[in-house]
Amino acid sequence: MARTAFFISDGTGITAETLGRSLLAQFENSNIQMITKPYIDSREKAQNLAAVIEATAVRDGERPIIIDTIVDQTIREIITRAPGFKVDIFTTFLAPLEEELNTHSSYSVGRTHAIGQDDVYMQRIDSVQFALDNDDGARVHQYDKADIILVGVSRCGKTPTSLYLALQFGIRAANYPFTEDDLDEDGILKMPKALVPYRHKLFGLTIDPRRLAAIRTERRPNSRYCSIDQCLQEIHQAESLFKRFHIPYIDTTRFSIEEISTRMIAETGLQRRIRPR
Repeated sequence: MARTAFFISDGTGITAETLGRSLLAQFENSNIQMITKPYIDSREKAQNLAAVIEATAVRDGERPIIIDTIVDQTIREIITRAPGFKVDIFTTFLAPLEEELNTHSSYSVGRTHAIGQDDVYMQRIDSVQFALDNDDGARVHQYDKADIILVGVSRCGKTPTSLYLALQFGIRAANYPFTEDDLDEDGILKMPKALVPYRHKLFGLTIDPRRLAAIRTERRPNSRYCSIDQCLQEIHQAESLFKRFHIPYIDTTRFSIEEISTRMIAETGLQRRIRPR
């Protein structure tokens, strides 16, 4: 039976959605439609949403699940009157923390995802800009400034992982794609000259060839680039290079970007410039 879950906040909704999805992911046999409703920051918006929740309960024949991080008491009361199973994250956890810390919460909207300290915010922006500037081997002369250099074949996940490392942790990640230009005369993948001085910064990404072929087909259908034979050959060459030069690597096939990044940090001991948000 289908159920609906609402993630509601008077701020960005990121905290409510992140926690809500983490909780509901434990119920993999349930058919749950997830809806995020950020910036419910007025009585009118709250009343309109309450009407939507009520209509959803009638349609589904089951009360919706409501997971919220609403700070404003008036708005919270309006949502509370809507027919739903409620998980009020702030009320559940703030009161016990207030008692333990012997102080009152500021009950401020958007504290988690606000800009906050200027230096921390600028670290995030600078790291993201570095990842963009150094995507796909664009500026190899900047590799001395990189914290890590992701290497692998085209479309194995290097770019999104680089951007996630930058945005979430302030890590300066460059990435370099292996191409046919990096093959020697015998058709063996050699260490690219631009990477030789930075072998200690290299981290490899690999992927199942069938998955790689499917991804590449979306980009260039009916081409040698997306053929399974080409993908098999490239993956074999890349993994052989990783083993030959003792470069640590991760198979990205079944891991999310979040898992790839945190595993990478754990394995390499990379220092985060900022804490994840």
